[in-house]
Amino acid sequence: MGLPRDAASVLFNLPGYRVVEAIEEVNDAGDRVRRVVVEAEDEEAGCPSCGVLSSRVHQWSAQRVRDIPVAGAVEVVWRKRRFVCAESACARRTFTEHTDQVPVRARTTGRLLEAVLAAVTGAGRAVSEVASAHGVSWWTVQAVVNAAAALHDQESLPVVRRLGIDEHRYRSVRFFRDPASGAWRRYEPWMTTFVDLDTGRLLGLADGRDSQGVRGWLAARPQSWRDQVQVVAIDPSAAFRKALREQLPRAAVSVDAFHLVKLAGDMLTQVRQRLAQQTKGRRGRAIDASWANRRLLLRAGDTLTKAGLARLRDTFRRDDPTDELGAAWGIKEQLRQLLTTASLDGAHTEKMRLGVLVTAADMPETDRLWNTVCAWWPEIEVPIVTGVTNARTEAANTSIKHIKRTGRGFRNENHYRARILLASAARSAA
Repeated sequence: MGLPRDAASVLFNLPGYRVVEAIEEVNDAGDRVRRVVVEAEDEEAGCPSCGVLSSRVHQWSAQRVRDIPVAGAVEVVWRKRRFVCAESACARRTFTEHTDQVPVRARTTGRLLEAVLAAVTGAGRAVSEVASAHGVSWWTVQAVVNAAAALHDQESLPVVRRLGIDEHRYRSVRFFRDPASGAWRRYEPWMTTFVDLDTGRLLGLADGRDSQGVRGWLAARPQSWRDQVQVVAIDPSAAFRKALREQLPRAAVSVDAFHLVKLAGDMLTQVRQRLAQQTKGRRGRAIDASWANRRLLLRAGDTLTKAGLARLRDTFRRDDPTDELGAAWGIKEQLRQLLTTASLDGAHTEKMRLGVLVTAADMPETDRLWNTVCAWWPEIEVPIVTGVTNARTEAANTSIKHIKRTGRGFRNENHYRARILLASAARSAA
Protein backbone atom coordinates (compact mmCIF):
# COMPACT_ATOMS: atom_id res chain seq x y z
CA MET A 1 0.00 0.00 0.00
CA GLY A 2 1.22 3.49 -0.91
CA LEU A 3 1.12 6.64 1.17
CA PRO A 4 -2.34 7.98 2.04
CA ARG A 5 -3.56 10.59 -0.43
CA ASP A 6 -5.48 13.73 0.47
CA ALA A 7 -9.12 14.09 -0.49
CA ALA A 8 -8.50 16.46 -3.40
CA SER A 9 -5.95 14.11 -4.94
CA VAL A 10 -8.31 11.17 -4.55
CA LEU A 11 -11.16 13.03 -6.26
CA PHE A 12 -8.99 14.37 -9.07
CA ASN A 13 -7.45 10.90 -9.45
CA LEU A 14 -4.61 11.68 -11.85
CA PRO A 15 -2.18 8.76 -11.44
CA GLY A 16 1.26 9.82 -10.22
CA TYR A 17 0.16 13.32 -9.16
CA ARG A 18 -1.18 15.05 -6.06
CA VAL A 19 -3.28 18.18 -5.88
CA VAL A 20 -1.42 21.12 -4.41
CA GLU A 21 -4.04 23.81 -4.79
CA ALA A 22 -7.55 24.29 -6.18
CA ILE A 23 -8.62 27.82 -7.11
CA GLU A 24 -11.83 29.30 -8.49
CA GLU A 25 -11.52 32.68 -10.22
CA VAL A 26 -13.63 34.97 -12.39
CA ASN A 27 -12.04 35.90 -15.71
CA ASP A 28 -12.46 39.14 -17.63
CA ALA A 29 -15.56 37.77 -19.39
CA GLY A 30 -17.25 37.15 -16.07
CA ASP A 31 -17.03 33.35 -16.27
CA ARG A 32 -15.93 31.25 -13.33
CA VAL A 33 -12.70 29.40 -14.01
CA ARG A 34 -11.49 26.54 -11.84
CA ARG A 35 -7.77 25.88 -11.72
CA VAL A 36 -6.21 22.77 -10.22
CA VAL A 37 -2.49 22.89 -9.48
CA VAL A 38 -0.77 19.50 -9.31
CA GLU A 39 2.74 18.19 -8.87
CA ALA A 40 4.31 14.78 -9.37
CA GLU A 41 4.38 12.45 -6.36
CA ASP A 42 7.92 11.26 -7.10
CA GLU A 43 10.34 13.82 -5.68
CA GLU A 44 13.37 12.48 -7.53
CA ALA A 45 14.09 11.47 -11.12
CA GLY A 46 16.86 9.92 -13.15
CA CYS A 47 18.97 11.95 -15.56
CA PRO A 48 18.13 11.05 -19.20
CA SER A 49 21.87 11.05 -20.07
CA CYS A 50 23.58 9.23 -17.20
CA GLY A 51 20.64 7.74 -15.31
CA VAL A 52 21.76 8.97 -11.88
CA LEU A 53 18.87 9.80 -9.55
CA SER A 54 18.60 13.36 -8.34
CA SER A 55 16.28 15.12 -5.89
CA ARG A 56 17.89 18.57 -6.03
CA VAL A 57 15.52 21.05 -7.64
CA HIS A 58 17.06 23.70 -9.84
CA GLN A 59 13.79 25.59 -10.49
CA TRP A 60 10.02 25.24 -10.58
CA SER A 61 7.92 26.08 -13.65
CA ALA A 62 4.18 26.09 -14.35
CA GLN A 63 2.95 24.11 -17.35
CA ARG A 64 -0.66 24.00 -18.48
CA VAL A 65 -1.83 20.46 -19.21
CA ARG A 66 -4.96 19.38 -21.04
CA ASP A 67 -6.91 16.79 -19.07
CA ILE A 68 -10.33 15.16 -19.07
CA PRO A 69 -13.18 17.34 -17.75
CA VAL A 70 -13.70 16.69 -14.03
CA ALA A 71 -17.19 17.86 -13.01
CA GLY A 72 -16.98 20.40 -15.82
CA ALA A 73 -14.13 22.29 -17.45
CA VAL A 74 -11.02 22.52 -15.30
CA GLU A 75 -7.71 24.24 -16.04
CA VAL A 76 -4.89 21.96 -14.93
CA VAL A 77 -1.47 23.45 -14.09
CA TRP A 78 1.51 21.20 -13.38
CA ARG A 79 4.16 22.58 -11.04
CA LYS A 80 7.07 21.03 -12.86
CA ARG A 81 10.50 20.48 -11.40
CA ARG A 82 13.80 20.99 -13.17
CA PHE A 83 16.39 18.84 -11.42
CA VAL A 84 20.13 19.32 -11.17
CA CYS A 85 22.07 16.27 -12.34
CA ALA A 86 23.90 14.72 -9.39
CA GLU A 87 26.71 13.36 -11.56
CA SER A 88 29.47 15.94 -11.93
CA ALA A 89 30.94 14.23 -14.99
CA CYS A 90 27.62 14.31 -16.89
CA ALA A 91 27.41 16.82 -19.71
CA ARG A 92 23.74 17.48 -18.94
CA ARG A 93 23.59 19.90 -16.05
CA THR A 94 19.79 20.05 -15.58
CA PHE A 95 16.77 18.13 -16.80
CA THR A 96 12.99 18.38 -16.42
CA GLU A 97 10.82 15.65 -14.94
CA HIS A 98 8.26 13.64 -16.87
CA THR A 99 5.73 10.96 -15.94
CA ASP A 100 3.74 8.18 -17.59
CA GLN A 101 0.69 10.42 -17.78
CA VAL A 102 2.60 13.37 -19.27
CA PRO A 103 5.64 12.11 -21.22
CA VAL A 104 8.47 14.23 -22.56
CA ARG A 105 7.26 17.26 -24.57
CA ALA A 106 3.62 16.25 -24.03
CA ARG A 107 0.91 18.75 -23.21
CA THR A 108 -1.96 16.27 -22.85
CA THR A 109 -2.48 13.62 -20.19
CA GLY A 110 -2.55 9.97 -21.15
CA ARG A 111 -6.02 9.47 -19.70
CA LEU A 112 -7.39 12.24 -21.93
CA LEU A 113 -5.92 10.52 -25.01
CA GLU A 114 -7.47 7.23 -23.91
CA ALA A 115 -10.82 8.94 -23.41
CA VAL A 116 -10.91 10.55 -26.86
CA LEU A 117 -9.82 7.29 -28.52
CA ALA A 118 -12.58 5.38 -26.74
CA ALA A 119 -15.12 8.03 -27.73
CA VAL A 120 -14.15 7.84 -31.41
CA THR A 121 -13.67 4.09 -31.81
CA GLY A 122 -15.96 2.65 -29.15
CA ALA A 123 -18.87 5.09 -29.22
CA GLY A 124 -18.49 5.91 -32.92
CA ARG A 125 -18.61 9.68 -32.44
CA ALA A 126 -17.24 12.14 -34.98
CA VAL A 127 -13.70 13.41 -34.45
CA SER A 128 -14.79 17.05 -34.51
CA GLU A 129 -17.49 16.41 -31.92
CA VAL A 130 -15.10 14.55 -29.60
CA ALA A 131 -12.51 17.30 -29.93
CA SER A 132 -15.06 19.96 -29.01
CA ALA A 133 -16.38 17.97 -26.05
CA HIS A 134 -12.89 17.40 -24.57
CA GLY A 135 -11.48 20.85 -25.28
CA VAL A 136 -8.73 19.80 -27.68
CA SER A 137 -8.10 20.41 -31.35
CA TRP A 138 -9.30 18.20 -34.20
CA TRP A 139 -5.70 17.39 -35.07
CA THR A 140 -4.99 16.11 -31.55
CA VAL A 141 -7.84 13.60 -31.70
CA GLN A 142 -7.02 12.52 -35.24
CA ALA A 143 -3.35 12.03 -34.33
CA VAL A 144 -4.41 9.67 -31.53
CA VAL A 145 -6.61 7.72 -33.96
CA ASN A 146 -3.81 7.50 -36.52
CA ALA A 147 -1.33 6.28 -33.91
CA ALA A 148 -3.74 3.61 -32.70
CA ALA A 149 -4.37 2.52 -36.30
CA ALA A 150 -0.62 2.22 -36.90
CA LEU A 151 -0.33 -0.09 -33.88
CA HIS A 152 -3.30 -2.07 -35.16
CA ASP A 153 -1.61 -2.57 -38.52
CA GLN A 154 1.45 -4.00 -36.79
CA GLU A 155 -0.60 -6.67 -35.05
CA SER A 156 -0.56 -10.11 -36.62
CA LEU A 157 -3.81 -11.21 -38.19
CA PRO A 158 -5.70 -14.05 -36.52
CA VAL A 159 -6.01 -17.40 -38.22
CA VAL A 160 -8.91 -17.21 -40.68
CA ARG A 161 -10.69 -20.27 -42.02
CA ARG A 162 -13.57 -18.50 -43.74
CA LEU A 163 -12.89 -15.22 -45.52
CA GLY A 164 -15.44 -12.77 -46.93
CA ILE A 165 -14.67 -10.22 -49.64
CA ASP A 166 -16.92 -7.42 -50.84
CA GLU A 167 -16.62 -3.88 -52.16
CA HIS A 168 -18.09 -0.55 -51.13
CA ARG A 169 -17.81 2.97 -52.48
CA TYR A 170 -15.45 5.14 -50.45
CA ARG A 171 -16.91 8.50 -51.54
CA SER A 172 -19.28 9.99 -54.10
CA VAL A 173 -18.72 9.80 -57.82
CA ARG A 174 -16.32 12.41 -59.17
CA PHE A 175 -15.68 13.72 -62.67
CA PHE A 176 -12.33 15.02 -63.85
CA ARG A 177 -11.03 16.27 -67.16
CA ASP A 178 -8.46 14.13 -68.91
CA PRO A 179 -5.44 16.42 -69.56
CA ALA A 180 -4.52 14.50 -72.72
CA SER A 181 -7.88 14.37 -74.52
CA GLY A 182 -9.77 17.07 -72.65
CA ALA A 183 -12.74 14.72 -72.19
CA TRP A 184 -14.54 14.32 -68.88
CA ARG A 185 -13.90 11.04 -67.07
CA ARG A 186 -16.03 9.37 -64.42
CA TYR A 187 -14.23 8.19 -61.30
CA GLU A 188 -15.79 6.00 -58.60
CA PRO A 189 -13.46 5.54 -55.60
CA TRP A 190 -14.10 1.96 -54.47
CA MET A 191 -12.61 -0.04 -51.62
CA THR A 192 -12.60 -3.78 -51.03
CA THR A 193 -13.18 -5.15 -47.53
CA PHE A 194 -11.84 -8.41 -46.10
CA VAL A 195 -13.80 -9.92 -43.20
CA ASP A 196 -13.37 -12.97 -40.98
CA LEU A 197 -16.71 -14.72 -41.47
CA ASP A 198 -16.39 -16.64 -38.21
CA THR A 199 -16.06 -13.55 -35.99
CA GLY A 200 -17.19 -10.67 -38.21
CA ARG A 201 -13.91 -8.82 -37.65
CA LEU A 202 -12.74 -6.55 -40.43
CA LEU A 203 -9.26 -7.70 -41.40
CA GLY A 204 -8.25 -5.04 -43.89
CA LEU A 205 -9.09 -2.78 -46.80
CA ALA A 206 -7.72 -2.59 -50.33
CA ASP A 207 -8.07 0.16 -52.91
CA GLY A 208 -10.38 -0.47 -55.85
CA ARG A 209 -12.60 -3.43 -56.57
CA ASP A 210 -10.57 -5.23 -59.20
CA SER A 211 -8.37 -8.30 -59.11
CA GLN A 212 -5.24 -6.20 -58.60
CA GLY A 213 -6.39 -4.86 -55.23
CA VAL A 214 -7.48 -8.27 -53.93
CA ARG A 215 -4.32 -9.91 -55.24
CA GLY A 216 -2.10 -7.28 -53.63
CA TRP A 217 -3.76 -7.54 -50.22
CA LEU A 218 -3.58 -11.34 -50.18
CA ALA A 219 0.00 -11.36 -51.46
CA ALA A 220 1.03 -9.16 -48.53
CA ARG A 221 -0.16 -11.84 -46.08
CA PRO A 222 2.24 -14.65 -45.08
CA GLN A 223 1.95 -17.91 -46.98
CA SER A 224 1.21 -19.74 -43.72
CA TRP A 225 -1.78 -17.46 -43.14
CA ARG A 226 -3.10 -17.98 -46.67
CA ASP A 227 -2.80 -21.74 -46.35
CA GLN A 228 -5.25 -21.67 -43.42
CA VAL A 229 -8.08 -20.16 -45.50
CA GLN A 230 -10.55 -22.89 -46.49
CA VAL A 231 -13.55 -21.00 -47.95
CA VAL A 232 -13.88 -17.51 -49.46
CA ALA A 233 -17.33 -15.94 -49.94
CA ILE A 234 -17.72 -13.33 -52.70
CA ASP A 235 -20.38 -11.88 -54.96
CA PRO A 236 -20.37 -13.00 -58.62
CA SER A 237 -17.24 -11.00 -59.48
CA ALA A 238 -14.92 -12.47 -62.09
CA ALA A 239 -12.15 -10.11 -60.92
CA PHE A 240 -12.34 -11.43 -57.35
CA ARG A 241 -12.44 -15.03 -58.53
CA LYS A 242 -9.37 -14.51 -60.72
CA ALA A 243 -7.34 -13.10 -57.82
CA LEU A 244 -8.44 -15.92 -55.51
CA ARG A 245 -7.43 -18.59 -57.99
CA GLU A 246 -3.94 -17.08 -58.05
CA GLN A 247 -3.40 -16.39 -54.35
CA LEU A 248 -5.65 -19.01 -52.67
CA PRO A 249 -5.68 -21.93 -55.11
CA ARG A 250 -6.66 -24.46 -52.45
CA ALA A 251 -9.55 -22.44 -51.00
CA ALA A 252 -13.12 -23.12 -52.09
CA VAL A 253 -14.92 -20.06 -53.51
CA SER A 254 -18.53 -19.54 -52.42
CA VAL A 255 -20.78 -17.19 -54.35
CA ASP A 256 -23.36 -15.49 -52.18
CA ALA A 257 -26.97 -16.49 -52.85
CA PHE A 258 -28.26 -12.97 -52.19
CA HIS A 259 -26.50 -11.60 -55.26
CA LEU A 260 -27.80 -14.43 -57.44
CA VAL A 261 -31.37 -13.72 -56.34
CA LYS A 262 -30.76 -10.04 -57.09
CA LEU A 263 -29.64 -11.00 -60.61
CA ALA A 264 -32.89 -12.92 -61.02
CA GLY A 265 -34.85 -9.89 -59.85
CA ASP A 266 -32.99 -7.68 -62.31
CA MET A 267 -33.82 -10.17 -65.08
CA LEU A 268 -37.52 -9.99 -64.17
CA THR A 269 -37.42 -6.18 -64.19
CA GLN A 270 -35.75 -6.14 -67.62
CA VAL A 271 -38.44 -8.44 -69.03
CA ARG A 272 -41.19 -6.24 -67.59
CA GLN A 273 -39.65 -3.09 -69.06
CA ARG A 274 -39.13 -4.70 -72.47
CA LEU A 275 -42.73 -5.93 -72.61
CA ALA A 276 -44.00 -2.45 -71.74
CA GLN A 277 -42.09 -0.99 -74.69
CA GLN A 278 -43.20 -3.74 -77.09
CA THR A 279 -46.88 -3.89 -76.17
CA LYS A 280 -47.56 -0.24 -75.22
CA GLY A 281 -44.76 1.66 -76.93
CA ARG A 282 -43.87 3.48 -73.73
CA ARG A 283 -42.58 3.02 -70.22
CA GLY A 284 -44.74 1.53 -67.51
CA ARG A 285 -47.27 3.75 -65.76
CA ALA A 286 -49.38 3.52 -62.65
CA ILE A 287 -52.36 2.41 -64.73
CA ASP A 288 -50.45 -0.70 -65.79
CA ALA A 289 -50.89 -3.67 -63.47
CA SER A 290 -47.34 -4.90 -64.05
CA TRP A 291 -45.86 -1.53 -63.09
CA ALA A 292 -48.20 -0.99 -60.12
CA ASN A 293 -47.23 -4.42 -58.73
CA ARG A 294 -43.55 -4.33 -59.71
CA ARG A 295 -42.43 -4.79 -56.11
CA LEU A 296 -44.85 -7.65 -55.66
CA LEU A 297 -43.20 -9.40 -58.60
CA LEU A 298 -39.81 -9.21 -56.87
CA ARG A 299 -41.01 -10.59 -53.55
CA ALA A 300 -40.37 -14.22 -52.66
CA GLY A 301 -43.30 -16.31 -53.80
CA ASP A 302 -43.43 -18.41 -50.63
CA THR A 303 -43.84 -15.27 -48.47
CA LEU A 304 -46.88 -13.89 -50.31
CA THR A 305 -50.23 -13.82 -48.58
CA LYS A 306 -53.43 -15.04 -50.20
CA ALA A 307 -54.26 -11.47 -51.15
CA GLY A 308 -50.78 -11.01 -52.61
CA LEU A 309 -51.06 -14.20 -54.67
CA ALA A 310 -54.47 -13.06 -55.94
CA ARG A 311 -52.99 -9.71 -57.03
CA LEU A 312 -50.12 -11.51 -58.72
CA ARG A 313 -52.43 -13.79 -60.71
CA ASP A 314 -54.56 -10.78 -61.65
CA THR A 315 -51.42 -9.01 -62.91
CA PHE A 316 -50.49 -11.91 -65.16
CA ARG A 317 -54.07 -12.16 -66.46
CA ARG A 318 -54.49 -8.45 -67.21
CA ASP A 319 -51.01 -7.30 -68.25
CA ASP A 320 -49.12 -10.30 -69.62
CA PRO A 321 -50.56 -11.17 -73.02
CA THR A 322 -47.45 -13.07 -74.15
CA ASP A 323 -47.00 -14.99 -70.84
CA GLU A 324 -43.35 -13.92 -70.85
CA LEU A 325 -43.65 -12.03 -67.58
CA GLY A 326 -45.13 -15.09 -65.87
CA ALA A 327 -42.37 -17.26 -67.32
CA ALA A 328 -39.69 -14.89 -66.03
CA TRP A 329 -41.32 -14.88 -62.58
CA GLY A 330 -41.36 -18.69 -62.56
CA ILE A 331 -37.65 -18.82 -63.45
CA LYS A 332 -36.85 -16.40 -60.67
CA GLU A 333 -38.73 -18.57 -58.18
CA GLN A 334 -37.06 -21.73 -59.50
CA LEU A 335 -33.62 -20.18 -58.93
CA ARG A 336 -34.65 -19.36 -55.37
CA GLN A 337 -35.75 -22.96 -54.91
CA LEU A 338 -32.39 -24.16 -56.23
CA LEU A 339 -30.45 -21.99 -53.79
CA THR A 340 -32.40 -23.31 -50.78
CA THR A 341 -31.66 -26.98 -51.40
CA ALA A 342 -29.69 -28.83 -48.73
CA SER A 343 -27.83 -31.35 -50.90
CA LEU A 344 -25.90 -31.44 -54.15
CA ASP A 345 -28.25 -34.05 -55.62
CA GLY A 346 -31.22 -31.83 -54.91
CA ALA A 347 -29.39 -28.83 -56.36
CA HIS A 348 -28.62 -30.70 -59.61
CA THR A 349 -32.27 -31.71 -59.90
CA GLU A 350 -33.46 -28.14 -59.41
CA LYS A 351 -30.86 -26.94 -61.91
CA MET A 352 -32.25 -29.30 -64.55
CA ARG A 353 -35.74 -27.93 -63.91
CA LEU A 354 -34.40 -24.41 -64.21
CA GLY A 355 -32.80 -25.28 -67.55
CA VAL A 356 -36.10 -26.69 -68.86
CA LEU A 357 -37.92 -23.48 -67.86
CA VAL A 358 -35.25 -21.28 -69.48
CA THR A 359 -35.41 -23.31 -72.71
CA ALA A 360 -39.19 -23.04 -72.80
CA ALA A 361 -39.12 -19.29 -72.11
CA ASP A 362 -36.60 -18.60 -74.92
CA MET A 363 -35.89 -14.99 -73.88
CA PRO A 364 -32.54 -13.17 -74.00
CA GLU A 365 -32.87 -12.04 -70.39
CA THR A 366 -33.44 -15.53 -69.04
CA ASP A 367 -30.70 -16.95 -71.27
CA ARG A 368 -28.19 -14.51 -69.75
CA LEU A 369 -29.24 -15.53 -66.25
CA TRP A 370 -28.88 -19.22 -67.18
CA ASN A 371 -25.39 -18.59 -68.59
CA THR A 372 -24.40 -16.89 -65.35
CA VAL A 373 -25.67 -19.82 -63.28
CA CYS A 374 -23.74 -22.28 -65.45
CA ALA A 375 -20.56 -20.20 -65.33
CA TRP A 376 -20.71 -19.98 -61.53
CA TRP A 377 -22.06 -23.45 -60.82
CA PRO A 378 -18.93 -24.77 -58.99
CA GLU A 379 -19.08 -21.71 -56.72
CA ILE A 380 -22.85 -22.16 -56.21
CA GLU A 381 -22.31 -25.70 -54.97
CA VAL A 382 -19.93 -24.54 -52.21
CA PRO A 383 -22.52 -22.67 -50.05
CA ILE A 384 -24.93 -25.59 -50.48
CA VAL A 385 -22.33 -27.86 -48.86
CA THR A 386 -20.68 -25.45 -46.38
CA GLY A 387 -23.42 -22.91 -45.68
CA VAL A 388 -20.88 -20.07 -45.98
CA THR A 389 -22.42 -16.76 -47.02
CA ASN A 390 -21.27 -13.15 -47.20
CA ALA A 391 -23.73 -11.98 -44.52
CA ARG A 392 -21.03 -10.83 -42.08
CA THR A 393 -19.25 -8.96 -44.87
CA GLU A 394 -22.45 -7.11 -45.73
CA ALA A 395 -22.91 -6.32 -42.03
CA ALA A 396 -19.38 -4.88 -41.95
CA ASN A 397 -20.20 -2.70 -44.95
CA THR A 398 -23.29 -1.43 -43.13
CA SER A 399 -21.12 -0.44 -40.15
CA ILE A 400 -18.72 1.30 -42.54
CA LYS A 401 -21.60 3.34 -43.96
CA HIS A 402 -22.55 4.44 -40.44
CA ILE A 403 -18.98 5.66 -39.88
CA LYS A 404 -19.05 7.58 -43.15
CA ARG A 405 -22.38 9.21 -42.29
CA THR A 406 -21.22 10.12 -38.79
CA GLY A 407 -18.21 11.94 -40.21
CA ARG A 408 -20.31 13.53 -42.99
CA GLY A 409 -17.94 11.88 -45.44
CA PHE A 410 -14.16 11.63 -45.50
CA ARG A 411 -11.71 13.43 -47.75
CA ASN A 412 -8.60 11.67 -46.46
CA GLU A 413 -8.49 7.98 -47.37
CA ASN A 414 -6.03 7.11 -44.58
CA HIS A 415 -8.24 8.70 -41.91
CA TYR A 416 -11.21 6.78 -43.30
CA ARG A 417 -9.33 3.48 -43.20
CA ALA A 418 -8.12 4.12 -39.64
CA ARG A 419 -11.64 4.78 -38.36
CA ILE A 420 -12.99 1.61 -39.99
CA LEU A 421 -10.27 -0.71 -38.69
CA LEU A 422 -10.34 0.66 -35.15
CA ALA A 423 -14.14 0.51 -34.94
CA SER A 424 -14.09 -3.13 -36.04
CA ALA A 425 -11.33 -3.96 -33.53
CA ALA A 426 -13.33 -2.31 -30.73
CA ARG A 427 -16.43 -4.35 -31.58
CA SER A 428 -14.39 -7.56 -31.71
CA ALA A 429 -12.82 -6.82 -28.33
CA ALA A 430 -16.24 -6.08 -26.83
